Amino acid sequence: MASLKELRARIGSIKSTRKITSAMKMVAAAKLRRAQASAEAARPYAAAMRRMLGELAAATRGEDGAPRLLAGTGQDKVHLLVPLTSDRGLCGGFNSNVHRLTVQTIRRLQAEGKTVRLLPVGRRALNFFMREHADLIVDHVTGVSGKEVPFSVASGLGDKINTLLEAGEIDVCTLVFNKFSNAMLQVPVCQQLVPMVVDDAAKDAEPANDVAQGDVAQYEFEPDEATLLAMLLPRNLQVQIYASLLETAAGENGARMTAMDNATRNAGRSIDSLTQVYNRTRQTNITNELIEIISGAQAV
Repeated sequence: MASLKELRARIGSIKSTRKITSAMKMVAAAKLRRAQASAEAARPYAAAMRRMLGELAAATRGEDGAPRLLAGTGQDKVHLLVPLTSDRGLCGGFNSNVHRLTVQTIRRLQAEGKTVRLLPVGRRALNFFMREHADLIVDHVTGVSGKEVPFSVASGLGDKINTLLEAGEIDVCTLVFNKFSNAMLQVPVCQQLVPMVVDDAAKDAEPANDVAQGDVAQYEFEPDEATLLAMLLPRNLQVQIYASLLETAAGENGARMTAMDNATRNAGRSIDSLTQVYNRTRQTNITNELIEIISGAQAV
């Protein structure tokens, strides 16, 4: 049995830890409000961007010389996976879920005879895949989480992916990230960026109010469809990456707030339990001392 001094030291240590976890919970909650608002504000824009490009792609379907961002390279041999995680930990299973889904995707693709490349975003993803699949990493990005995500990060990441695609080093690019649902739930998903999935784009946006159900809207594009696609496809790639980064930032703060809340509650329960043990041990020592005093007095 631990001594009273050891119990006091342990209780003091847990109380200090509880103060830290409680403070981290409040900081994460404050950051979550802003991050959640940014992620929710970006969703309609990203969905509208996919819908618009889906309509453009439908107008140019079957034509030769389609942009690679839309049609890909015509092959399905080399897959680039881009896992998005945080730079810091203490957020429960937030990063582990992305790692797990990415590893499952790697194994599935390799079992199909495909070549896999990795471009981890976030220090946690980089550290994990440097241990597990260092030979697959072609580049990395860190220093994104823990602050407001600037669009320049998504722009630079989109340029890297586009450069690899134009050089013929990859055929397919897929994002792996946590889609923010609420503070307690972040769902790991895979989103294919290259080639663009037109069918999924049409599902994300509601049809226009002035178009009856079952009718097909007719559009005239100015300038022509090919010129618009060449201008908008790189922008769409950056927008989809930016929306995913915002989802990751909101999910990280939500997961950290939940994890720190659980840690604070667990610390409180541990303090209560140790306090009971401390009181019982103290009372036992007092009782033993009284018994020794009374026994000594009776012996005299």
